[in-house]
Amino acid sequence: MRKLKLLVIEDDADQLELIRETLEDYFGRDTVVGADSRKAALTQELGSFDLILTDYNLPDANGMDLLAEIRQRCSTPVIMVTGENVGHFAAEAIRKGATDYVVKFGDYLFTIPLVVEKSLTVAKVMHENDSLRQELEAALTEVRNKNTQLEESLQRVEELAATDPLTGLYNRRHFSRVLDQLFAEAQRYPSDLSCAMIDLDGYKQLNDGYGHQVGDQLLVMAGKVILANMRRMDVAARYGGDEFVLLLPHADANETANVAQRIREQYLAATAQLLRRPAGVTMSVGVSSLSANKPTHADQLVALADAALYKAKDGGRNRIHTQLEAALPVAI
Repeated sequence: MRKLKLLVIEDDADQLELIRETLEDYFGRDTVVGADSRKAALTQELGSFDLILTDYNLPDANGMDLLAEIRQRCSTPVIMVTGENVGHFAAEAIRKGATDYVVKFGDYLFTIPLVVEKSLTVAKVMHENDSLRQELEAALTEVRNKNTQLEESLQRVEELAATDPLTGLYNRRHFSRVLDQLFAEAQRYPSDLSCAMIDLDGYKQLNDGYGHQVGDQLLVMAGKVILANMRRMDVAARYGGDEFVLLLPHADANETANVAQRIREQYLAATAQLLRRPAGVTMSVGVSSLSANKPTHADQLVALADAALYKAKDGGRNRIHTQLEAALPVAI
């Protein structure tokens, strides 16, 4: 068992010996280290003591000032021992960090061991409470970190479940959920919502002729070009095979056709480089909108865009068709 270690700061040699004898009779021999001044006290490793007792009046310092210096260096409990029997001195000492205050009066020596024992018990409880608090804070921090990691993992899982692994666009299942939400919002707050269905012209022949690796690259390129032309609020998904679908909130059919035209032009140029030939891959696009076509439910908005897409293909491909106009061919 570790021996108790007490520091007594007292300039009166007789008083110092009396306090030493009293404490060592109670706590055991060689438990007390004496210091007769502030200077002598500050040469000690104050944090190594279990408790410090200091006189109020020292030859080279005021006890309150020394108490403040001790508090700056360590958290060791300090008992003020003084002949000043003045109430406000005791209150000031406690405010400045003393754990107790003993007046040198009458049989005060008999009370010192009890006061020391009480202060040591309080310090032990406070230390244990502080350790428990730190352990609790560490545990709570770990829980928060684990929750953050779990949320991030769940978010990644949700993103993977909602995303087409090849193109990085949403998959058809997730698109269906978003479609219902955006359709309901457009009806609740009267605003337009447009849908564009995109199909790569002649993709099967290209996939067979150039190989599946190039075929996948054509799909990846389509995803990149589509995303590059989407606003933050827009939704783009791979609908299946070489077919893609776009939802553009607050955009009418003509605005959506303009977006589709940019996508077609950029894709044409990009795939010409990819295939190393003068002409790239063309797209056929069908467009529908809430304001123009008045669909009664979300799936009908997509069905109208799909019907427009088939009209674009029947009209010769490489064109955009809306339900408001004839298919418009675009020269390559």
